[in-house]
Amino acid sequence: MDGEARVLADSISPLGKRLTTLEVKFPRFVLAEFNTHRMFSRNSASSRAIPVTKQVNKLTADNLFVGEHWGSNKPGMQAGAELTGADRELAIEIWRDAGRHAIEAATRLAELGVHKQRTNRILEPFMIHTVIVSATEWDNFYALRDHPAAQPEIRDAAVAMREAMEASTPAYLDYGEWHTPLILPDEDFPLEERIRISGGRCARTSYETHNGVRDPNEDVLLHDRLSNDGHMSPFEHQARPLEEGEEQQGNFIGYYQHRSDFWYQANYGAKLAKGE
Repeated sequence: MDGEARVLADSISPLGKRLTTLEVKFPRFVLAEFNTHRMFSRNSASSRAIPVTKQVNKLTADNLFVGEHWGSNKPGMQAGAELTGADRELAIEIWRDAGRHAIEAATRLAELGVHKQRTNRILEPFMIHTVIVSATEWDNFYALRDHPAAQPEIRDAAVAMREAMEASTPAYLDYGEWHTPLILPDEDFPLEERIRISGGRCARTSYETHNGVRDPNEDVLLHDRLSNDGHMSPFEHQARPLEEGEEQQGNFIGYYQHRSDFWYQANYGAKLAKGE
């Protein structure tokens, strides 16, 4: 399959509402389709943040994304029957050749001094992309993406996500407790610090560093810098169950998101206008 998924955190509220955070890997070229689902909170590897040399080192000629699906051309949005035999082999070789040229071009642009936010774009069709996604509402996504009409690569990701969730048992999360992805079971932090560390680690997905050496102090500093600068998406993953009478906010049903702790979360310009 051209998709992988694993559960990072899985919670269920006193009212029986489930909130799940997944790490998902799929071909970069279906990211736009994934991002159309507005009930998702997500952070993902950024072509603007990851150095070109790091991307190129990952994308050796033998490690380009090729994939399993090579459907034949026909009118409409769905491909026809899979290519076979010599035609399939030639299509894969042409794709690999394009990838090798992309690596060469990106390397030359980097040597010329062109910034990674432009240079890395050449490499994107050949990359596997990493996303951290949290949501309480999944039915619409699965109905559309785990479907024969979906592009096969995103359907593979949806199947992997569904299977990961079906294999996971959510942990009970009481009122006042928080869902905090990427906090390890053996890590014991005060609640406020735990939330900030989780936010910093979710943000590190942009740099693909959350699986490396963990430094809680650096995670807190990153959380504080991003929140001060108005970059709020990493703080949507941390959430607590809503209590009776609390107003629903954000895109999680039945949960209050850490993002809502910042009065300017919906309008960073208002913060700038106040000179804060």
